[in-house]
Amino acid sequence: MKILVADDNMAFRILVEELLKKAGYEPSIHEDGQLAWEHLQAEGADMAVLDINMPRMDGMELLGRIRADERLSKMPVLLLTVRTQPQDQVDGYDCGADDYLPKPFSNEVLLARIKTLERRILQK
Repeated sequence: MKILVADDNMAFRILVEELLKKAGYEPSIHEDGQLAWEHLQAEGADMAVLDINMPRMDGMELLGRIRADERLSKMPVLLLTVRTQPQDQVDGYDCGADDYLPKPFSNEVLLARIKTLERRILQK
């Protein structure tokens, strides 16, 4: 399963990439929303894990583009962000996120949420 990851924080990118690889996934790692969007247009993905605060294109704009794209609109999206306020989470869900996980996060919880989203894909 290919999982697109977009996060401008290098430490989080490396951590998430290692976690996903160890769990048997194929991560595609990008440092901003624009690069992630270009990759999605060229190669697609099965799922996306997006930071909200990124340069060039933030995670909410990228999520909006994913939901507006007929080919990608059903792809599960997890927002992984330092924004922890309840309104931030509501905004994320209102924009179309399937899940929302604040940073810092438990590695086990991140993988459990990825597996939950994967089950949704496999049921279709």
